[in-house]
Amino acid sequence: MKKFKNRISPQEAIELFNEKDLLKLGRLATNAKERFHTNNSPITFVVDRNINYTNICACKCKFCAFYKLQNGENAYVLDYQQVKEKIDELVVQNGTQILLQGGLNPDLSFEYYTDLISNIRKDFPELTIHAFSPPEIMFMAKKQNASIKEILQELIRAGLSSIPGGGAEILSDNIRKKISPNKITSDEWLSVMKEAHYLGLKTTATMVFGFGEDYKDIIEHLSRIRDLQDETGGFTAFIPWSFQPDNTELSASNIRKTTPYDYLRVLAISRIFLDNIKNIQASWVTQGIKVAQTSLCFGTNDFGGTMLEENVVRAAGTINRTNKDEIVQAIKNAGYVAAQRNTAYEIIKTYN
Repeated sequence: MKKFKNRISPQEAIELFNEKDLLKLGRLATNAKERFHTNNSPITFVVDRNINYTNICACKCKFCAFYKLQNGENAYVLDYQQVKEKIDELVVQNGTQILLQGGLNPDLSFEYYTDLISNIRKDFPELTIHAFSPPEIMFMAKKQNASIKEILQELIRAGLSSIPGGGAEILSDNIRKKISPNKITSDEWLSVMKEAHYLGLKTTATMVFGFGEDYKDIIEHLSRIRDLQDETGGFTAFIPWSFQPDNTELSASNIRKTTPYDYLRVLAISRIFLDNIKNIQASWVTQGIKVAQTSLCFGTNDFGGTMLEENVVRAAGTINRTNKDEIVQAIKNAGYVAAQRNTAYEIIKTYN
């Protein structure tokens, strides 16, 4: 069996999509995972909660079923007390990370964001505040007429810990113009992440696929992530997941809904190609617990978060739920040791 001892080129990665034997791809991805993780390494997860502080968004992405317009039915903005109540529930479950994301709401001042972060930091000093994806950061910067660096510095002073990789979708502007013409460009997404890395913030990187893109678009995305990681080393993990079309503007299009086969293939190729990112997360949120468990044989070493709350994928009609005990059992049933981690991938507790 071929092993990739050296970095593979984008063309070699595209050729991997022609491999019909899915199990072979899984074995290649497992071999690639061994750059960072042995067979005896634990499969990790984090106890976290995803809080969407507002669903009002001016971006109007065609793939999003979650956003509401200003003054629209069921539109909301959470105040700090509502956010705090949600975090209190996480703390009871010994959670360590809060994932804070929301729509691009024109009514929110920059002080809303900084006050939110500083209040969380004051009341929950030990909690990791993993917040505000690149589109949100860029939105703040443009509204404030400030630089990305200035915005990030203010958020860091308020208590921001790290940045999630949302809003990347596919880092190919040909695709972005079709599915999210009002969203930031690929270059802008990368520029936020680059600035964050140089300021000492660690971030994750994501990819959403299944919009009708071709293999070259996926490899363009992976190449741009790999190139930035070469420069900064700031990405802690890569998380690919599949587009969920129900209830979105794209649901009536001819886009074929991705299958577990599609997901596992893209996942395996991502692990093989991204030779400089240590951690690859499974996506039980979009794929369900069984496919996520299977993904452990296709290059993943992390089960992601328990996500006490998830709203965006659910709005698109995909409702998967799990908890810490189920994740631990799924990992054990796959023949691995399970371990709870923090956002920095430091082990908190091992389940033998």
